Amino acid sequence: MIRGIKMSFAKDSVMEYVDIMGVKIAAVNLKIACDIICRWVEDRRKTYVCLAPVATLTDCFRDPVYLNIINSAAMTTPDGMPVVWIGRLKGSSIIGRTYGPDLMLSLCQQGEGLGYRHFFYGGTELGNKKLISNLKRRFPRIKIAGCFAPSIMNNNTIETKEVLNQINLSSPDILWVGLGSPKQDFWMYNHRSRLDVPIMIGVGAAFDFIAGIKPQAPVWMRQVGLEWFFRLCSEPRRLWRRYIIGNTLFIYLLLRNWNEIKVVKGD
Repeated sequence: MIRGIKMSFAKDSVMEYVDIMGVKIAAVNLKIACDIICRWVEDRRKTYVCLAPVATLTDCFRDPVYLNIINSAAMTTPDGMPVVWIGRLKGSSIIGRTYGPDLMLSLCQQGEGLGYRHFFYGGTELGNKKLISNLKRRFPRIKIAGCFAPSIMNNNTIETKEVLNQINLSSPDILWVGLGSPKQDFWMYNHRSRLDVPIMIGVGAAFDFIAGIKPQAPVWMRQVGLEWFFRLCSEPRRLWRRYIIGNTLFIYLLLRNWNEIKVVKGD
């Protein structure tokens, strides 16, 4: 919850978030988000972190249950450049994109020296093998607690006790959840009390990108907010509703609610 962010971050500066149509987006950048998460790991705080592109905002508008799940996270970070631009236009000087693959790679790198153990839930068996192989090549000292590729599920599927025990017995410090939104956010919310791991982070397609299974948009497209177009061209059948209908709805909602969007400073 937002109060938790303020408390954890208060030692360094005043925390703030951007209220975009009721969704509380933490005004953080990649470095700040990593520092906060590392502090929570050290404190053994049991919580979860969501990443919010434009699609998350429109999904929250459609579904009040999902809005509650997103706002119940200890931190919801800006995963899309339009979300970052809104925060900057509304006065945040520190907000920056916390792109799922970048967040995962940064925390895996930081975790090398801190001895963090990582568990990966999501993806496919073959994809996870490639993911772990690529991570070990980049970060030779990384500690992999385990991985599990679940079968097809819906938003409210509850994992078996055997799998939850497997995760708990592996004693991870960070549980990476790569199911895609909103499914991964529902999963973290529904399983938070059942798992002993301190931090769960939903990172969408980061598993596939880092594994090299799916093509990643060039850096320049990510920087100018055109990653959605690259992904739409790569997977038109799967993503056309999200980006064509979703982005149109977002623009409409943004224009209608612009005056109500605000940066809220912490205590």
